[in-house]
Amino acid sequence: MSGELPDLQPGTRTFLARALGHFINGQHEPAASGETAPVMDPGRAAEMQRVPVGGTADVDKAVAAARVAFDKGPWRTMKPNMRSRVIWKFADLIEEHSEVLAEIESLNAGLPIGAARVGHVGTSIDLLRYTAGWPTKLTGRTIPVSAPGEWHAYTLRDPVGVVAQIVPWNGPLMMAAWKIAPALAAGCTIVLKPAEQTPLSALYLAELAVEAGIPAGVFNVVLGGADVGKALASHQQVDKIAFTGSTAVGRSIAIAAAQSNFKRITLELGGKSPVIVFPDADLKSAVPAIANGIFSGAGQICTAGSRLYVHERAFDRVVEGVAEAANALRVGYGLDPQTQMGPLISAAHRDRVAGMTEAAVRDGASVVTGASPIEGEGYFYKPTILANLTPASTIVREEVFGPVLSALRFGDDDLDAIAAEANGSPYGLAASIFTQDFSLAHKMAARVRAGTIGINRHFVGDSALPFGGFRQSGWGREKGEDVFNSYMETKAIAAPL
Repeated sequence: MSGELPDLQPGTRTFLARALGHFINGQHEPAASGETAPVMDPGRAAEMQRVPVGGTADVDKAVAAARVAFDKGPWRTMKPNMRSRVIWKFADLIEEHSEVLAEIESLNAGLPIGAARVGHVGTSIDLLRYTAGWPTKLTGRTIPVSAPGEWHAYTLRDPVGVVAQIVPWNGPLMMAAWKIAPALAAGCTIVLKPAEQTPLSALYLAELAVEAGIPAGVFNVVLGGADVGKALASHQQVDKIAFTGSTAVGRSIAIAAAQSNFKRITLELGGKSPVIVFPDADLKSAVPAIANGIFSGAGQICTAGSRLYVHERAFDRVVEGVAEAANALRVGYGLDPQTQMGPLISAAHRDRVAGMTEAAVRDGASVVTGASPIEGEGYFYKPTILANLTPASTIVREEVFGPVLSALRFGDDDLDAIAAEANGSPYGLAASIFTQDFSLAHKMAARVRAGTIGINRHFVGDSALPFGGFRQSGWGREKGEDVFNSYMETKAIAAPL
């Protein structure tokens, strides 16, 4: 698809036609360097917009705005119920503009429009409304102490301060909401860096935040690539950094943070999530769930169920069923309402996915289905299943971040042995277990080392459920009550009476 875009909301067309910049202190700003970069539509391999490329000067300006807004502005000292009202209004405005935001996400990230509406915009609205209830509940405690005499001892919870938030390209709006919402509820101020490939929804969100009543300087957006991320990670006036992305980049951010001012860090990193299927699983529900777990988002999801372990008594039936589901998927342009799987984010990423798949085949993997790019415009790749693999295969151990499923069989009924296979990865983000024996399911869940485990469904996401990983999948948790541990400092106060 080339040339003219399909029918879009008037608000989408107006937004794409505007000159956009960094969003600092409540207004758009050009880059200090004057440099710009294209924003691409991966479904058409076409340029949609140009935006500034930030650098250290732009980061300094945004951090200074956030610093003043935190130290001297009204947001941190606003009454909790008023912060709740503003955050709720922010959610209302996102809902009011939901079709425009869904189209922006579909165009910029290649998401099928249905998934953008429900799975990305819809869950972002829900998360903001869930989080809007928290400002009045972020309380301290009274503490009984054992020192001689009588004491009044208690804790207070203070917002951590200026927060830098770095979000990826695979779910730019949703990932931003995951980070923005708790920071706002806690009373922090924000400098958000969207991925350089997908900056548009972050800028739209920033404008809606001001309209909702969030004061200027509380929510800033700086565009750009690795240089902006490095500047934020090492900035002396940033109190916390929240990052979602690759394990390699997360490691570099942790080093930069430690070498600067020991800022607080949360990291949501890579995954290589196992899917474990026992022979008694209900395949009518398991097969579509397994297919959705790997092909949703074209596999460009950190929780993607990319390692399939099936008991040998069910292996052929499961793999055949998932292959049928893969071949039935409608792969196409995101704004086509019939599309079920969209493109990969770029030509370079498609080449990476293809290269890893080809290397696995050269090493002995057999192709059940797919394993090739789709010719034509856009960066499309066929839903792929590989078999005849071993746990040592590179494609089984390393994150592909594409629609590629590695299928392995097991014959052992020893749960510890099965868990050892599932845990045989440096990651521990998500997992799923398919069986009709709930005793077996919960025994297995206790043995698998992953932050999120689904039973008879691959991934269960809810605003109230904490999300994060073990081992090289990261530090800390997003969503739910647990997220506030990383956006607040606990202060202990004691006075003898």
